[in-house]
Amino acid sequence: MSTGPAQNTRENRFLTRRIGPLFISTAFPMAIVMSTGGLLNVIDGIFVGRFASAEALAAVSLAFPIIMLMTALTTLAGGGMSSVLARHLGAGSDREAGTVFAGAHGLVLALSAVLIAIAVTAGPAVLSALAGGYTIVAELAQNYLLILILGAPVQFFLGLHADALRNEGRATQIAMLSVVVNLLNIGANYLAIVLLGLGVVGSALGTVVAQTLGLTMVLVLRARDSDLLPLRALWNNSWLMGWRQIITLGLPLCLTFVGMAFVASTVILVIGSTTADHATYVAAYGAVTRVLGLAFLPQMAIALSTQSITGNNAGAGRMDRANAALRLSMGSAFLWCLSITLAGVFASETLGGLFSHNPTVVEAVGTILRPMTALYSITGPVLVLALHYQALGHPGRTAALTLAKSWLIQPALLIILGKVSGIEYLWFAFPVADAVMLVIALSLFLTINETKSSAEEVA
Repeated sequence: MSTGPAQNTRENRFLTRRIGPLFISTAFPMAIVMSTGGLLNVIDGIFVGRFASAEALAAVSLAFPIIMLMTALTTLAGGGMSSVLARHLGAGSDREAGTVFAGAHGLVLALSAVLIAIAVTAGPAVLSALAGGYTIVAELAQNYLLILILGAPVQFFLGLHADALRNEGRATQIAMLSVVVNLLNIGANYLAIVLLGLGVVGSALGTVVAQTLGLTMVLVLRARDSDLLPLRALWNNSWLMGWRQIITLGLPLCLTFVGMAFVASTVILVIGSTTADHATYVAAYGAVTRVLGLAFLPQMAIALSTQSITGNNAGAGRMDRANAALRLSMGSAFLWCLSITLAGVFASETLGGLFSHNPTVVEAVGTILRPMTALYSITGPVLVLALHYQALGHPGRTAALTLAKSWLIQPALLIILGKVSGIEYLWFAFPVADAVMLVIALSLFLTINETKSSAEEVA
């Protein structure tokens, strides 16, 4: 039985380095990690759209909500664990950190079993409904997803270990491993899709093989680095401990990705009820989701870096450093997202041309992308603020900033605009939702600051 925290004596760089260099050394490698994964998705979409068929591109677009659900489950365990783990590491409590790390592994196994069971029993019916009667597209999507879902335990464990290493200050090593694995994945997908003609099945197989290789490399890194939590922590602690705390803190971030899946499903269903050209707009929307998925990942890297810095410094009682990192992160996220807005305005058809030779699909990409990115610069700073609150152990504040848009505002606007204005103006639901989120974020931030000021005056 533990009688108190096991203290370590090694230096914690999150507590000692200057905030500017610390932020760069954490965020830049994480941006490389996540961007190479997003770039892989874009290239994979190009391979499928250009060398398989428009139906194949529509199939992977149809699968996007399920892919986001898998990402959501990855963040449920990894994101929730990170909030607790970073604070234990900041306080020097390695024993408690090891307990949380082991418990997250048990949670991952349980999530994998539930996902596979649901996919086998309900998956075909869900895909058939999303396909709107296009049997070929539904069958292709089913083959694609079956392979990915059977490989879900590998994806979940890889995400868990990557999050742990990030909070242990090993972002650079994760970046190097990620680049190698994703380059191998791109090569495997080219071989399977372009040369062997396996289409969406080849895409899924390449992804699972690359994730397996990545997990192996991460485990070797942990086994060889004595400054990391040892692998024996997994065997010396129960895998059933700490699930409730991990789920509570990880749920807002998880539901953010589930909300993305919900929004994507709503878009696909509204397209089916709004235009007869269903396949064209689903394919175009699939191309847009891959582009914006790539755009989203660097801002997520900035937010996750904020989470690590805030968590470690909050655990050590250094909120001055945590707040300085927050300001720097929000400014960086704004500049990145502003560049995406400019790309959406001036290069939407060029981006669409990467995915398809069909001029109708290319034109539809422009119709979708320009309004969707009009106020995109708001999204990054709001996400950073949400992860800052999550690292401090405030799931309610995190939920307010991450769930309102995808679970309420965007779906409602999509349904209303789909009925009132048709396919051309459907996409204005996204900038309107971004504007509403700016109001919510400012209101929450000002309210919390006023509460703090009142408490300080009373004290």
